[in-house]
Amino acid sequence: MKYDFDKLTDRKGVGSLKWDVPEGELPMWVADMDFEAAPEIVEALRARVDHGIFGYSVVTEDWYQAYQGWWGRRHQLEIEKDWLVFCTGVVPAISSAVRKLTTVGENVLIQTPVYNIFFNSIGNNGRKILESPLIYDGVEYSIDFEDLEKKLADPQTTMMFLCNPHNPVGKIWDRETLARIGQLCAKHHVVVLADEIHCDLTDPGCEYVPFASVSDVCRENSITCIAPTKTFNVAGLQTAAVMVPNPVLRHKLNRGLNTDEVAEPNAFAVGGAVAAFGRGEDWLEELRAYLADNKRQVRSFMEERLPEIKVVPSQATYLLWLDCSRITEDAGELTRFIRQDSGLYLTEGEEYGACGKRFIRMNPACPRQRLLEGLERLERSVRKYCSAGKA
Repeated sequence: MKYDFDKLTDRKGVGSLKWDVPEGELPMWVADMDFEAAPEIVEALRARVDHGIFGYSVVTEDWYQAYQGWWGRRHQLEIEKDWLVFCTGVVPAISSAVRKLTTVGENVLIQTPVYNIFFNSIGNNGRKILESPLIYDGVEYSIDFEDLEKKLADPQTTMMFLCNPHNPVGKIWDRETLARIGQLCAKHHVVVLADEIHCDLTDPGCEYVPFASVSDVCRENSITCIAPTKTFNVAGLQTAAVMVPNPVLRHKLNRGLNTDEVAEPNAFAVGGAVAAFGRGEDWLEELRAYLADNKRQVRSFMEERLPEIKVVPSQATYLLWLDCSRITEDAGELTRFIRQDSGLYLTEGEEYGACGKRFIRMNPACPRQRLLEGLERLERSVRKYCSAGKA
């Protein structure tokens, strides 16, 4: 391999959210990879640092070209320049959209279990969280379309968050499913906000379908949040885009982003994105293969040494959703026990909705040696938990 994903970079003492933990703990929780950014990105940022002046920045032409080229080349979606609006992050864009396109007291629909920050973006802005839980058959997840349409038909429901691919269950929604969602939302006058930040983190041989590419209906009734940050592990650069083909929705969202002061780039946001999309493709292909191997490593470990924990099949994201129902009805208690016992820091599934109560989310996006250490800690703690009669 050209790139070294086995390198054990020490992230303590640099202000890392993920690694701001007590000594001896091993964090495998937040969606942040333990890999250094592509050298091509680091080189571009270093050149910007060497320039030595960090004044106000603008969105340059090559930023638009970078997004257009990437989505056209990798996802067969031809994006017009006017559709793109810069923002400092996907979460700020989501919150701005909620404030600008919905009214206090209205419903925003989510499909649980789902990214926990969705709850904050809705509740913190005085809107009501309306859950349409996904169906879990003991193996994989699917959409309950009867429940979905019933809740979309509520006149108080004005926006739906679509996680595509889905975090935390790792599901890639197919074209037929997305088309049906688009038709139902248009029928009931519900705007779709598609969070597609994980779109490039699919397993080799698996490709996601951009919601806006499915049909004219989907394109004209949607706002899509995209970014290089999750893919290239550069969240700290605060760089993202909102893609809005509908000019009326785009105008409203543009005003919301500017009102919220999240529409201006810092000195590294534009150059970092341009370098990622323009020069990071080889790095990404090797990363995808490495992540797929890590996920296989976790599945094999569970099958051989912890068969009580079932790994939900994942086609996308580097996250894994662990079904702990054979051990406990309260995976939150198990998660806390594991952290206290072995220092392995995982995320309890209930953070993603009540239907996640028997699950744990694991982030295996780290060098293989660190992953294996985490799995060893997990096994020791689970064995202690079970032998103590807690299971």
